[in-house]
Amino acid sequence: MLIGRDAERAAIDALVADAKDGRSRSLVVRGEAGIGKSALVEYAAGAAGGMRVVRGVGVESEAELAFGALHLLLYPYSDRIDGLPRPQAEALRAAFGQIEAAEANRFLVGAATLTLLAELAAETATLVLIDDAQWLDRSSSDALLFAARRFHADDIAVVFAVRETTLPFATPGIETLRLRGLSRVAAEELLDERAAGLTVPGRARVLLESTGNPLALIELGVARRTAERAGQADPVHEVGPLPVARRVQETFRAQIAELPAGTRTLLLIASADTGAPVDTIRRVGAAFGLTAADLEPAEQADLVTLSTERLTFRHPLIRAAAYQQATHHQRITVHAAFARVLTAAPEDADRRAWHLAAATTAPDEQVAAELEDTARRAQHRGGAMAVSAAFERAGRLSVDAGHRARRLLMAARAAYDAGRSDRATRLASEAAALTGDGGIAADATHIKAQIAYERTSPAADSELALAAAELVVDSEPERAVFILTEAVCCARDAGRHDLLEQGVRMMKALLLPDDSPLHADVAAQIAWADFLAGRPEAAVDVMAAQMREARADTVDYLHKIVAAFSGVMLADDAGTAAVMADMLTSVRTTGAVLWIPYTLEFSALAQLLRGQFTQAETSVAEGVSLGIELEMTTEVVVLRAIEVWLAAISGDEARARSIAAEIGPLLSARHPTHAALAAWGLALADLPAGRFDAALAALDGVCTGPAAHDFLIRAVPDHVEAAVRGGLPERARDHLRAFGHWAQHVRSPLGTALLHRCHALLAVTDDAVEDNYTAALRLHDQHGGPFDRARTQLVFGEWLRRRRRRSDARTQLIEAMATFDRVGARPWADRTRIELAALGEHPLAQRDDPLKLLTPQEIQVIRLAAAGHSNKEIGAQLFLSPRTVGHHLYKAYPKLGITRRIELGQLEL
Repeated sequence: MLIGRDAERAAIDALVADAKDGRSRSLVVRGEAGIGKSALVEYAAGAAGGMRVVRGVGVESEAELAFGALHLLLYPYSDRIDGLPRPQAEALRAAFGQIEAAEANRFLVGAATLTLLAELAAETATLVLIDDAQWLDRSSSDALLFAARRFHADDIAVVFAVRETTLPFATPGIETLRLRGLSRVAAEELLDERAAGLTVPGRARVLLESTGNPLALIELGVARRTAERAGQADPVHEVGPLPVARRVQETFRAQIAELPAGTRTLLLIASADTGAPVDTIRRVGAAFGLTAADLEPAEQADLVTLSTERLTFRHPLIRAAAYQQATHHQRITVHAAFARVLTAAPEDADRRAWHLAAATTAPDEQVAAELEDTARRAQHRGGAMAVSAAFERAGRLSVDAGHRARRLLMAARAAYDAGRSDRATRLASEAAALTGDGGIAADATHIKAQIAYERTSPAADSELALAAAELVVDSEPERAVFILTEAVCCARDAGRHDLLEQGVRMMKALLLPDDSPLHADVAAQIAWADFLAGRPEAAVDVMAAQMREARADTVDYLHKIVAAFSGVMLADDAGTAAVMADMLTSVRTTGAVLWIPYTLEFSALAQLLRGQFTQAETSVAEGVSLGIELEMTTEVVVLRAIEVWLAAISGDEARARSIAAEIGPLLSARHPTHAALAAWGLALADLPAGRFDAALAALDGVCTGPAAHDFLIRAVPDHVEAAVRGGLPERARDHLRAFGHWAQHVRSPLGTALLHRCHALLAVTDDAVEDNYTAALRLHDQHGGPFDRARTQLVFGEWLRRRRRRSDARTQLIEAMATFDRVGARPWADRTRIELAALGEHPLAQRDDPLKLLTPQEIQVIRLAAAGHSNKEIGAQLFLSPRTVGHHLYKAYPKLGITRRIELGQLEL
């Protein structure tokens, strides 16, 4: 019976009940040592009547063993791995060291964990309990948190018990229950139950010093009672404040100190490697002349329990006390004994290397080499933090400064891959300071550049990348191309033409081999510099070739993203969308999750510019959600700039302005290109509302800013319309010449159509106006998206009405209104209705695109279902459980007016 935890027990009961009803929930129970987390975990296990209980635990000594905790958790169900989608199965087997792989994908491991646990829950409602989660190895915790955040309609609940330590264990997106000390009444009840017979002063002191911590109440109470009965209790008085855990640990140390010397040594051995099986502990103990009999006093004192396979400490603080009460020399001796007992066999090699490292107090190349081997094995399993820890320790033990620098650099790269930016920066700086090797210094600077993109700005990334490339332009020109490509891309994002031109100058000076395929990359970056400087005629052919190459399966992800930059600048929206769709399928299949937000950014941008607003909303929603989870701060605000545009188009102006106000300062400092995109979006709220002065002022900033010749040149037609409607036709020509030059050279039919619309708005004679509108609509009929065509029909219809050509005006306006209604551009539909009302027409609002009724997740699911994918295949692509996929389909069908999966193929999706 848990005393004083009624609310907490109720929370656990609700969690279990929801899981049994198919409403998945996850809960993090947080608190200091001894506060009752493990007791609540046990309560949850007892409350899970009829459920399958899957249990795991973090072990401090195994925190550097990649996927060690996950392996132990899922080992009983390893026979099910082959039933997972093949990429997931291979990733999980690679993570567990069961197959050879170049490198396990940690996100695919998370997806495999999700799928496997979901399949268990599909058979029997399942409760997953993870105690001491703060000591999970990073790879295991990432996989489990990844899965826990994605359960939705499954009969499963997950509980993590987390002890608060100096190193925070972050659990974003998961409900948290924080345990506080017991109330005075509950504390008194627990103390009287577990340590009855205390003197009144002694009882008062225990209650005061324990601060409601249950473990402290019990251990301090029992110790005080024992001391009182033996006449050894110290006088009762106030003492200086100490953390409860430390007081409890001191109590455990006192208990251990009373044990025989041999027992203390065996406890030290067990505490030095809590993952070691009993047989290994016995063999190490034998090296000190100890036997199982020496452990009996610790068992009798209820400090440990012994099974045929494991020795378990009753509480983690007992293990900490057993280890810390030993001298440094004693600890080293025990670790050395472990290293002698363990072999170099694959199952023991990593533990042996870590014990060797713990027993080594001076640089030792042999030990460093063994740890490097451990790091490389962890690379194959995908455990980035385990890789980093092993490489760092190998570096510290390296005799040669060059080896030390190389290993610390590898540790920095792995830390970056694991999302530990502070650690990566520190290690990269240290590696660069150890050697004059330009390659190591370049890589270290490049790591810091990549960190700067999300932490500071794309401009900071570009500056550091340029500095990194400078170190290898002569010695390793091909590596320099890769680094300079990043520098140029980031300079473009930042609107920093000076940095872009510096990068291009460096590329032009590179001495690449004549047959190097990287000449094409150099040419592409040079083309960008010309294009963004307003010289498209010098760049279009190279950029178009880049787009064609990007459609080839052999092109890597970076090249596809760079090509997508080119695609939107060339107004090749359909081509950009196709390249990104292929890439998205690939990154989902391979689990390259870090690429997904970037891919969705360009997918959303192409969809937005094509007038596919619902699809763009879906892309943005997933990109933002995943970007937040991956802590990609800059990418999240970039995606939310697109969200501003979409909210404005849909008529939710308040939301558009709220988002813009929230992200504006960060965007302006980090990403001027998308800051201008957000400003363009707000102008599209002003324009249909007749606030032409406000629209013109905003669009002036867009069209004169650092990204004026980027894809944002496509805002010029809106600037022209705002100026003409605002009675300032002379202002309409401010940027039209540059737009005409762009449209002519990119050879985009859409660009030409928009140019005709601009000329029509500015034309003086009726013939010129009508000829331009007619030419624009002919091009719109074959090219571009429905929104741009409807915009042209609207202004044409307005002009026709003012010329009293009522029938012709009605035709254009009714078609425009229908399109605006269909794509969800409500302000534009309302503006069109005003024009129709002037003609005596009062059409009813048409039904929106049925996709507008669905959530972004439902849209993703039904599209894949319509393409013939099974729930399991859809789940593998979207990182959802098959049952959650089924739940989304169930919710979507009535919104779409269908009852069967086969009917999805008849819808326009």
